[in-house]
Amino acid sequence: MGSISGYIDHFIFRNEENGYSVAVLISEGKEVTCVGMLKSLSQGETIEASGEYVEHALYGMQFKIEDYHSIIPKDAEGIERYLGSGAIKGVGQALAARIVGYFGEDTLRIIDEEPERLAEIKGISPKKANEIAVSMEEKKDLREALIFLSGYGIGEALSIKIFNEYGTLLYRIIKENPYKLAEDITGVGFKTADEIAEKVGISIDADYRIRCGIFYALQNSTSEGHVFLPVDELVSRAVRLLELQENVLRPELDNLSVEGRIIIKDEKAYLPFFYHTEIKAAAKLSELNINMGTENPETEKRLRAHIEDILSKERMELEELQINAVMSAIKSGVFILSGGPGTGKTTTINTIIRYFESEGMDIVLAAPTGRAAKRMTEATGFEAKTIHRLLELNGELSDDEKGHVRFEKNEDNPLEADVVIIDEMSMVDIQVFWALLRAIPVGCRLIMAGDIHQLPSVGPGQVLRDIMESGAYPMAVLEKIFRQAGNSDIVLNAHRINNGEEIQFDKDSKDFFLIERNDVNVIYKFMVQLITEKLPKYLKVTPFDIQVLTPMRKGALGCETLNEILQRYINPSDGAKREHMHGDRLFREGDKVMQTKNNYKLAWEILGKNNILVESGEGVFNGDMGTVNFINETASIMTVEFDDGRRVTYPFSELSELELAYAITIHKSQGSEYPAVIMPLLTGPRLLFNRNLLYTGITRAKGLVTILGSGETVRSMAKNTEESKRYTSLKERILESAT
Repeated sequence: MGSISGYIDHFIFRNEENGYSVAVLISEGKEVTCVGMLKSLSQGETIEASGEYVEHALYGMQFKIEDYHSIIPKDAEGIERYLGSGAIKGVGQALAARIVGYFGEDTLRIIDEEPERLAEIKGISPKKANEIAVSMEEKKDLREALIFLSGYGIGEALSIKIFNEYGTLLYRIIKENPYKLAEDITGVGFKTADEIAEKVGISIDADYRIRCGIFYALQNSTSEGHVFLPVDELVSRAVRLLELQENVLRPELDNLSVEGRIIIKDEKAYLPFFYHTEIKAAAKLSELNINMGTENPETEKRLRAHIEDILSKERMELEELQINAVMSAIKSGVFILSGGPGTGKTTTINTIIRYFESEGMDIVLAAPTGRAAKRMTEATGFEAKTIHRLLELNGELSDDEKGHVRFEKNEDNPLEADVVIIDEMSMVDIQVFWALLRAIPVGCRLIMAGDIHQLPSVGPGQVLRDIMESGAYPMAVLEKIFRQAGNSDIVLNAHRINNGEEIQFDKDSKDFFLIERNDVNVIYKFMVQLITEKLPKYLKVTPFDIQVLTPMRKGALGCETLNEILQRYINPSDGAKREHMHGDRLFREGDKVMQTKNNYKLAWEILGKNNILVESGEGVFNGDMGTVNFINETASIMTVEFDDGRRVTYPFSELSELELAYAITIHKSQGSEYPAVIMPLLTGPRLLFNRNLLYTGITRAKGLVTILGSGETVRSMAKNTEESKRYTSLKERILESAT
């Protein structure tokens, strides 16, 4: 093993997520390419490193750094280079030159010991002098923290989160109770905290380890859609996680309950936020459920005549059940409209809208995702927003529970509306639902539309199903397939799936095809041909309009593998498109991408003609899809324009939240509609390959469905009614509120 010293001239590559870097080091006047985990180092810093020279097949000789430490430069030139590198907040090259020109080689000592003297330099106020000193100290503290945490196997990105949360208190927390990290910091799970605790030497039966494990098991269950866990199941999960006996766990579960960190009611264990949210949501629904009309026969007659007049003017037709649905929506404070494809749900909603419009009422339309809101706008002619935009997300965390966000619209600043109509309600989780209910004033109608047969929300709860199953509110379930929709095999097969009937694969079909192929490589070949050649000609669309939907993320037919293949053919490298490699993921200008987690802080803007700002805000959400339109390596940014027109500039450090979206999971496709859908289906786990997953995938297609794979697999999915049970109690809370 050898050693090398010098200053970092510039970075060729840097993975912001794990710190892996390729840098050019100036050592004894010569350039040396160095590779390694150069955590938190900045351009201009001087280091001494140990490692060895290795020959790279493509890039030649490199010095592979195994370990390093920073060296405070002693000469004026090195000090100026370091200060002017951007490492110290508020100091650029020009200011660095003036500081070093004044203090010379004594500069760093002055900043460390006598920072007030920086104000002797023209243009530096006492406040600015203090800021420079603080930034210098923070830089030193951060580096020491990163080195300390790396000894526990914690990567740079997570280490920075920990440092930002605790500062220099992190040393005491790590040594005394590392489980606090799992409670306070998103991204630190119980297992990470447990590994640290083991290295520190904390006993496996320490009370705070047991409490953290129980709490984590309950908290983690929300990612499966649960609002609560039966106490016995929670204990069982905690036993497996902690590898301890049940009798050791039970007392600590009681302690968590006494402290109010977990609420136990009727042998159900809740996180306090979700327990109270279900109760409050049920109570607010009950308040909103005001009878807005009378059962007077003459009034009913006039109402029906008014509806028929609207239908005549708009040249629309409704059957009796739809007319009754419209009348019920008009007369009810809360109303639910459900129905599958082709059953006239959109026509019914349009009639409802036209009625309220004719009465001079203020109508607000919203849906859970940008794509769903865009579809709603196109179908109704009225602007629809995402629920988050409607409620004016402000990006701040709420006071009620860590990790939950704050909206500007609430009971103190309600929506100015007489009618609120929400589409795709099957996608709405309990947290978003409660935020919506808070902003609806009593006296405003709430109309919820959705398809109960689709997959439930990604977040906790099954709001639409629970409300409908409670039977507490007026609702209409549309089932009749209308003549025009009846010409579509997509619509007919979707209903066959729901009814447990045999799917029809007709070779003469115009919009529903099965291509039997059992070889994965052959499926790849056919998929590429369909997307790049055959379907664009058949449907008069572009390859970007065709969406591949798959049940899985991993595996040969999972979206991760498929995206790598499809990117090569749909958006190939041509020399003109800029690219950026983030970890093992390549992004290219023109790529179709998807946001994979909620980020309430990311700023967005919508630009009109001549790039004039039309609207701006914060928040990009799990499932939002768009296109990469600009990559700037110098500025370390990538710009994405989402389907609803929002433009977001991502720092490279946040690109881990994006992934390619030529292929996405069926779960992530909820609320969207595509001109054509391709579904590769061969084999998979029974609990996943079920009826409502198949139904959801098929109903995402507007013009054509092509299934590549096994017809037998498709038929078995249609017969499989097994699905993961969700533990929710909104239905019970609604029934309690109704009594």
